[in-house]
Amino acid sequence: MKAIGVSEFGGPEALTVHNVSEPHPGPGEARLRVKAVAVSPVDTKVRSGGLGTGEFEPPYVPGMDAAGVIDETGPGSRWEIGDEVMAMALPLSAHGGAYVEYLVGPDESMTRIPTNLDMNAASTVPMNGLAAIQALEMAGLEPGQTLAVTGAAGTLGNYVIELAKHAGLVVIADAAEKDRGLVEDLGADHVVARGDDVADRIRAIVPDGADALIDAARMNEKALPAVRNGGAFVSIGRWAGPPTRDVTFHKVNVFREYRSADKLDLLRRYVQDGVLTPRVAAALPAEQAEQAHRRLEGGGARGRLVLTF
Repeated sequence: MKAIGVSEFGGPEALTVHNVSEPHPGPGEARLRVKAVAVSPVDTKVRSGGLGTGEFEPPYVPGMDAAGVIDETGPGSRWEIGDEVMAMALPLSAHGGAYVEYLVGPDESMTRIPTNLDMNAASTVPMNGLAAIQALEMAGLEPGQTLAVTGAAGTLGNYVIELAKHAGLVVIADAAEKDRGLVEDLGADHVVARGDDVADRIRAIVPDGADALIDAARMNEKALPAVRNGGAFVSIGRWAGPPTRDVTFHKVNVFREYRSADKLDLLRRYVQDGVLTPRVAAALPAEQAEQAHRRLEGGGARGRLVLTF
């Protein structure tokens, strides 16, 4: 089968087409004929070697999100041939990343595609949606409390805002001027200008600081002053924070959600109910993965870039 990956780590040009053996599902697993794959920042780390090699040999295949049609099932699988599903994948694992024609995974890594989405849009939901749920769980806020969000105009930030508003939180989000309308439309109660002084701008709205902050922009120490004493700082970049602040630090690890079937199905319902709004920036043939990575790393994409097979 066709897989898009790297034999040697490097820039976008390292991504090439490889012919590899077709995988087959084992007990409690299913295989989908991949139709669409979302391109995310994690993919660039796989490509460049930022996540290492694990115990595996090249090609190293990126991709954590896919949508497609079940075409083979293992013993005891709950899926049936012809089911349309969206799935999370784990690069540098036994089943590998999602930039492939055929992806095998455990039943729990998949859920049905929302009835109101096509394959391209569905592929953008699993990984970022699961990361948003995990981040909000770590924040641990009650309705009426205040959540600050950096990187609000990105896909993860989008999902965090929409889920936070659904949970009854007051949301303060950052945005460049060109993205202000988008972030306001997501439901943010307050939108502040992004930049190194974002904490000051947040404190201008909540002088004592936000109850929690989800740092999707990975601003780390620059965003920390926005959090009140006793509050929570949730890092997407796995920043541990200084021991000098009375703040609880959490580090999102979406890899732990690989078998979170209940959460995946919750995301499906959220999309169908209009709580979550997936956005596709552009769709490119899988063979143009290099161009997709260049566009992603160039910044400015609103919504996910998608590769189609």
